[in-house]
Amino acid sequence: MTIDHYENFPVASVLLPRRLRHAVEVIYHFARSADDIADEGNASADERLAALDDYRAELTRIADNQEPQTQLFRALAAVIARHRLPMQPFYDLLDAFSQDVVKTRYANFGEVMDYCKKSANPVGRLMLALYGENDPRSLAYSDAICSALQIINFLQDIAIDYDKNRIYMPQDELAKHHIDEAQIARHDAGGTWSPFMLKQIERTRKLLQAGAPLGKVLKGRIGLELRMIIMGGATVLEKLHKHKGDIYAHRPVLDTRDWVKMFYRAVRAK
Repeated sequence: MTIDHYENFPVASVLLPRRLRHAVEVIYHFARSADDIADEGNASADERLAALDDYRAELTRIADNQEPQTQLFRALAAVIARHRLPMQPFYDLLDAFSQDVVKTRYANFGEVMDYCKKSANPVGRLMLALYGENDPRSLAYSDAICSALQIINFLQDIAIDYDKNRIYMPQDELAKHHIDEAQIARHDAGGTWSPFMLKQIERTRKLLQAGAPLGKVLKGRIGLELRMIIMGGATVLEKLHKHKGDIYAHRPVLDTRDWVKMFYRAVRAK
C-alpha cells in the first residue's frame, strides 16, 4: 500500500485499544466523507461548498447541544460527548476541504504548511484527545508528524493531484528549479526534477523526525501504533529518495518486507 492521509487513521487496527476503535471509526468516516464531497463525483464547486456548509451546520448543532439531523453526526455527537473532544479540529478539517474546492495552487511552503495545519494536524490532535494526552509538547510533536505525512502524500501523488487540477508543490520552488506545469503534465522527471524533489524529501524527513519523539511519549499499544505510522512515512521517504523523486516511474509502495521491518523497528524503538 502507499501512504494516504486518511489511511493514517488507525481504523480497526489490532494495535488500537478496543475502547477507542468505535470513536476512531466514526471520526474517520466524518473526515473521509467530507473529503469525498470536495473531491469525488461531478458536483459543481458551489454544490460542494454548500454540502460542506451542511456539515458545518451539523457541527454547530452538536456544539449547541442540539440533535444533529443525520445518523453520521448523531454518532459523532455521541463520540464527542463521551470523550470530551474539542470541536475546533472538526471545523478546521471542513475548512481544509472547502479550500480544496477553491484553491488549486500554493505560492510557497508557508501556504502549504498553513493548509496542513487545517487538513492534517486536526487529525492528530483528535487522536491525542482520545488518548487523554494534552501536553503542549505532545501537540507540537503531533502537528509535525501529521504535516509531514500530508506532505508525503502530496509528494507521491503529484500526478494524481495534477489530474484534479491541483498542485500542492510550492510554486516559487518549482520556478526556482525551472519546472513548469507542462513538465508535470508530461510526467517528466528529467532536468532539475530530482534536485527539486530531493529538497522536498529532505525537508519532509526533518519534519517527520521533529515529531518522532511522540512515539516514545505515548505508551503501550497506542505508542506502537504511532511508531508504525511514523516508520511508514519514513519508509516511503526512503523509497522516494532511492529513485530521486521519480514518482512517475517509481511511485512508492510498502510491501510485506517493509511492514515486517517497520514492525520490528517500532517494537525495538519503545
